[in-house]
Amino acid sequence: MNRHAPTAVRPVVTGVGVLSAAGEGTTALAEAVVHGKAAFGPVTRFDVSARRTTRAALLPEPRPLADAVLAAVGQACRRAGLDPADPDGGPPVLLALHSDRHTRATLAEVAAGTTARWGGPGVLRAYTGACVAAGTAVADAAQLVAAGRRPRVLVAAGHLVEPGVFAAFDAGRALARDGELRPFSTGRSGTLLGDAAVAVLVEAEPEAERRGAPVLARLAGWGRAGDAHHVCRPEPGGDGVARAIEAALGRAGIAPEEVDYVNANGTGSTLSDHAEALALRRVFGGHTDRLPVSSSKAVHGHALEASALLELVVTIGALTDGLLPVNAGWLGPDPEIGLDLVLDGPRTARPRYALTLNSAFGGANTALLVAAR
Repeated sequence: MNRHAPTAVRPVVTGVGVLSAAGEGTTALAEAVVHGKAAFGPVTRFDVSARRTTRAALLPEPRPLADAVLAAVGQACRRAGLDPADPDGGPPVLLALHSDRHTRATLAEVAAGTTARWGGPGVLRAYTGACVAAGTAVADAAQLVAAGRRPRVLVAAGHLVEPGVFAAFDAGRALARDGELRPFSTGRSGTLLGDAAVAVLVEAEPEAERRGAPVLARLAGWGRAGDAHHVCRPEPGGDGVARAIEAALGRAGIAPEEVDYVNANGTGSTLSDHAEALALRRVFGGHTDRLPVSSSKAVHGHALEASALLELVVTIGALTDGLLPVNAGWLGPDPEIGLDLVLDGPRTARPRYALTLNSAFGGANTALLVAAR
């Protein structure tokens, strides 16, 4: 395992905000994921009559993407107890978005809205790196804080299901034919897309203590790796996923056996789920048989560039609430998977460390390791 020098400052999470198909706020999301209440329904936002798949996980109340992201930012900043009047309180924003003709305008709206309400320099950097965009942003935020370069950084992300991306996924036969996302299950046939707007405030632990801010979790480690195997197919043995996990564990200085839960990438793809299961077996060895795993995408859908941040919020919830999310959509075991999946209701646990994993087309992989506060 690669070992990294200990960070100068421990980065912690002091605020989270989320809008998802489960509703607004973390309580609604937690209720859905721990009980496996899948939020998929018919797509009514645009015409899908010519598509093979017609379901997605959509926000209960439609709104423009920038408005949704700013609502999540407000939740996170209020929960962290930021004072808008504090001249030093406004954090820079790292923003993950899908790259299209609306990206520049959305970025500008989020930057202006964040600065007007919470101060700070606005959006420092935009991330459009597909399904690991937000995971990369969190890793950069943690590094900025750990190195003492910023006292706090706000990571925000947003994705709304749109006709162009939906059509591309449908044409590529990436969407589940039966309209259900079934991670690691026999009979799985693909993913389903989902809406999400998420914000997470990453802060230096001494700064959080100075402000008396609530510490929800600690970002103990982060890792990134690419396998460059194929433009859309995963490396069959899960090499990039395994190396990202090893980098996160090495940065935290912990052994694989200390990890007590994994919120997997688990897209419901036959090839991707199998490769990820092999990666987990490679890193965790015999501990894999006792390591609870689930994919919360089975409930809230695949939010593309916002996925990693949404799933980080879910994983932090598992640490704080002591309830592991259900791996929903289950039909039966795939003999090639061999994971200890959380099935048939939430599992009570008190994880010391939990991993959340994400992978993207092109072979990019991120691993974020969070520790109980």
